Amino acid sequence: MSEKNWKSTPTGKMRGRGLGLPFPGTPGPHNAITDVGGVEVGYSTLISGDGPLVVGQGPVRTGVTAILPRGKTDALIPCAAGYFSMNGNGEMTGVAWIEEAGELATPITITNTHSCGVTRDATIRWLNERVAEGVENWSLPVAAETYDGELNDINGFHVSAEDTLAALDSARSGALEMGSVGGGTGMCTYEFKAGSASASRQVKTKGGTFTLGAFVQSNFGLRDELTILGVPVGRQLRGGEFRSKGSGSIIAIIATDAPLLPHQLKRLARRVPLGLARTGTIGHNGSGDIFLAFSTANKDAMAAGPERLRSMQCLANEALDPLFQAVVETVEEAVIDAMIANEAMTGANGLTVPALPHDQLLALIQPSASS
Repeated sequence: MSEKNWKSTPTGKMRGRGLGLPFPGTPGPHNAITDVGGVEVGYSTLISGDGPLVVGQGPVRTGVTAILPRGKTDALIPCAAGYFSMNGNGEMTGVAWIEEAGELATPITITNTHSCGVTRDATIRWLNERVAEGVENWSLPVAAETYDGELNDINGFHVSAEDTLAALDSARSGALEMGSVGGGTGMCTYEFKAGSASASRQVKTKGGTFTLGAFVQSNFGLRDELTILGVPVGRQLRGGEFRSKGSGSIIAIIATDAPLLPHQLKRLARRVPLGLARTGTIGHNGSGDIFLAFSTANKDAMAAGPERLRSMQCLANEALDPLFQAVVETVEEAVIDAMIANEAMTGANGLTVPALPHDQLLALIQPSASS
């Protein structure tokens, strides 16, 4: 298995494994959520303007991320799913039905807080125009958000339905770009520039070997909290702090091809906070931390007609520990990669959010890693 995609993004941005950080576990080929067969991801990235904030004009630092659980070909076939909210100061639409029915029946979009409704409604349009033409389609799309108003003209409503359609249309499998792209364009984590990132693991269970991937839109935390591989590096990496209190949010999407039932997927979603805790966060009052997990297994059963007897496979609960571990590991790595695979960004009113300095980070991490 080539490790090329573990070390850098398609445009050459360095990832944590490229710096030599010893993350545990074995990733899939691209170390991304797209290692789960059928999953596709697309972005629309909006960057324009500089200087003072003028509402409606910019500066613009935002975008849309689209995740298609079964890709375009099988976009109308639901997936078993479960969700968990660690702190509800945020939004993820469509989860009332997921909680009720245990299934995810639409693509997922992630954007900024004040554009969440736009991407939700545009997803219905995309399904009707691109996928379900001539078929009656009833949809409660999943649209999630985090706040990018520190860098972006969030009240200018720059994300459009067309941007959402473009993200959905461009979704594909394979290696993923990370950092300041898509919905993550204007996001910051531990007061460093962050945004979109992903990681995966090959998981051996008593029921077989499976793939699990995590995708995060990461936008939370204070500098002093930042911990990487057990080292409290944020206390030493000073400069550029801009938050007076914990705020932001994080959306995490977990995908797997392991055959799981909705209540088991909810159990996966509940493990996301353990991965976040490894990076140092306390889960601030002002942070919306909402997580969704889905399984691409049991395709035939999920596609069966409503009046048919359905048969679904699932792992025993006793076999889930390796998947729990994979959730924790992939979330931790993705949050860190969101900062590492990034650059400083200047946005509204001249605010510059620094990039996580690679050399300084390694100087703090390597003595601990070798001890």
